[in-house]
Parts: sequence; structure tokens; C-alpha cells
Amino acid sequence: MLEHGGNLNDAVRLYARPRADWLDLSTGINPQPYPTPAIAPDAWHRLPEPSTALIEAAQGYYGAPHMLPVAGTQAAIQGLPRLRAQTHGPARVLVSAPSYAEHGHQWKQAGHAVREVAYAQLEAEIDDCDVMVVCNPNNPTGEVIAADILLRWSAKLAARGGWLIVDEAFGDTTPELSVAAASAQSGLIVLRSVGKFFGLAGLRLGFVAAHPALLQQLADWLGPWAVSGPAQQAGIAALSDRRWQRAMRQQLHDSGARLQQLLAAHGITASGTALYQYWPEACATEFAAYMAQHGIWIRLFSHGVRIGLPPDESGWQRLQQALLAWTISQEIE
Repeated sequence: MLEHGGNLNDAVRLYARPRADWLDLSTGINPQPYPTPAIAPDAWHRLPEPSTALIEAAQGYYGAPHMLPVAGTQAAIQGLPRLRAQTHGPARVLVSAPSYAEHGHQWKQAGHAVREVAYAQLEAEIDDCDVMVVCNPNNPTGEVIAADILLRWSAKLAARGGWLIVDEAFGDTTPELSVAAASAQSGLIVLRSVGKFFGLAGLRLGFVAAHPALLQQLADWLGPWAVSGPAQQAGIAALSDRRWQRAMRQQLHDSGARLQQLLAAHGITASGTALYQYWPEACATEFAAYMAQHGIWIRLFSHGVRIGLPPDESGWQRLQQALLAWTISQEIE
């Protein structure tokens, strides 16, 4: 199993610091979650039947003509490689890199030939793959690809029976980049997450937008009761609340800019989205350990580090003080 952010139990164990004393910035999850409504008692009692209301709320919010609810986009990330192997056999898969590691990992696990390629090289390599996987915006670097380019790639792949999978898990604050509206065309598959923007990662709710025939195949592969009753009810409320969405989108844009400016004030040139910032830190391991000694848990990669948004002003001040201490320690060395 791959390592992911949000692994706060590891921080507690490694540094012997109580869980309540940590500032967890290791994920790109909104620290101001949607205030979910009370759940109806029968949602806990009954088997979760398919919800037309949930699908309609998702179609309205994401602008996609056809959507399949899943237990978080991770369910689709695991299911699609196995479905492709079942229906088409082994594929040549191109995955943008660096990116969310589960994509490449799951395609390899399903027996496909996987190559990881930098964003700048994707177009040059498209003729040598059957499936291309792109995170847009990218996690963790924040790189983006314009929608018209993605649709051109999708058409090229679809003409030979290929797939373009676009993971838009962090796309809520940049809706202009989304290709979900075009997802009814053959070969284009779009993944959307309720966990990031809405701050409801524990809900385990996501959606796949694609051609209806492919969605039916994926639904059959995943089996019945894929999304719990409580998740369905909370999802309908969150996806339908336009006022909260508009206010939160602006709040996150402001917070993302603040985080980037805070890092710049300490000599760090970062990129990312409204929910996190990333940079290829030369002393990544040392930086992560230094933050941990100050009770701040961040996401460490082999190629850099990523920091999410603090949940409150106290968290912002705590991060600022730790960054200042790190800067001073580096100047002394």
C-alpha cells in the first residue's frame, strides 16, 4: 500500500506527540468542511438504493451529462484498470508525472505496461499509448492543461479505442479547466471528488463522468451498494448548496494566495492550487523533519514537499513561526 497524506497516526508514533498537538497540513483537503445536515435514521438502517437525487445534484454541480457515484474516486482509480484489462486486455498506459501515485500503481497492479511522463512530454507521447491518465490540476505540482487540449487528446485516443482519464479531484476552484461537460463522448473519463473542496474526505464519495455504456460496465464491476446511505444524503446537500460553494471558492482562492505569499516571504517559490502548495525542496527530508519537530505534519515526496491550508489563524501563525525558524537555521548552516 502506498503512503498518503493524512497519516497522522504515523506522526504520533514517530514523534511521541499527542494527536491533539499536531497541525496536520499533509493533505490538500479543505480544512473548513461543508456543514453536513443531520442524517435521516433510515439512511443507517436500510441498504443504500441508487439515488436519482444524488446523480442529478452531481450532474448539476459538475456539468456532466452522465455520472456514476462511487465510494471515493479511489474506487474508480482501482476499478478502471481492472475493467480495461477485462474488456480490452493489457494496455500501454501513459501517466503524467509526478502525480497522484495511485494511478500508476493501480494500472501496474492490473497488469498493464505503465510509463510515467512529464507534463511537457505528454503530447509527444500520445501516439504510443492506449490509455493516458492526467490529473488536472495536478496533485501535487498544480500544473494544468487547457480543456481544448485535453479534448483533442481524447478524440485522438478514442479513434483507436483508447481512453483519456482526467482526474479533476482538485478542479472545484478552477471550473474553467473541467472537461466533464464533454464526458459523454467515447473514450473520455472524468473523475470528481467530494472529499477535497467540500472537506468531506471521510464521507468516501466521488463520481465518474463518462459514456453511459462505460459507466454501466464500471457499475457492474463495482457491484451493489457502492455508496452508503449517509454519504448519499450528505452529498446531495453539499452538491446542491450554491451559496456555500460560491463563498468557499472565493475563500479558498484567498487562502491559497496567502499560503503562496507566506512561503515566498521565506524564500520558497511554490506552485499548486487553492488548496495546497508544492515545491521541489532540495532538503525535503530535513525540512519535513524540522516541521514535525514543531508539531506540523506535511506531505513529503521523493521530489519535494506539499503543504495544505491551516484551519485557523492560530495555525497560520504556527506555520509562519516554524518557517521563520527553518529559514534562520538554514542561514546559520
